[in-house]
Amino acid sequence: MSAPKDLRNPLKRARGLGSAQFGVNHWWMQRLTAAGLVFLGIWFMCTVLGMLHADYATARSIIAKPWNAVLLVAFVLTVCWHAVLGLQVVIEDYVHTRWREVALLALVKFIAVLGTLATLMAVLRIALGA
Repeated sequence: MSAPKDLRNPLKRARGLGSAQFGVNHWWMQRLTAAGLVFLGIWFMCTVLGMLHADYATARSIIAKPWNAVLLVAFVLTVCWHAVLGLQVVIEDYVHTRWREVALLALVKFIAVLGTLATLMAVLRIALGA
């Protein structure tokens, strides 16, 4: 006798309950952004500590270097994406009113996009010499 391929309870199969087939992707993205933040965070801390007693012109010239600008953009994108993924999990787990959950998820994504765009615009202005 062969083993069944579907291990769900027959009642769950009849109701269509089970995996939504997207949780693993979310979990992997959280882990990948966390791993990226380890390296980018070390670079960011070294850069910030290196500019600790620098004047404005020196700090601006350090950020304007191409590699530093690219890494700063990658850091900002990774931080915001990781934050959105983490807050989404918290909101989905602990907010039980559907309209509040949707409103909070939209607010978190809006604030993340707004903050990311503002930061990217500032870095690009410095990097491009505007």
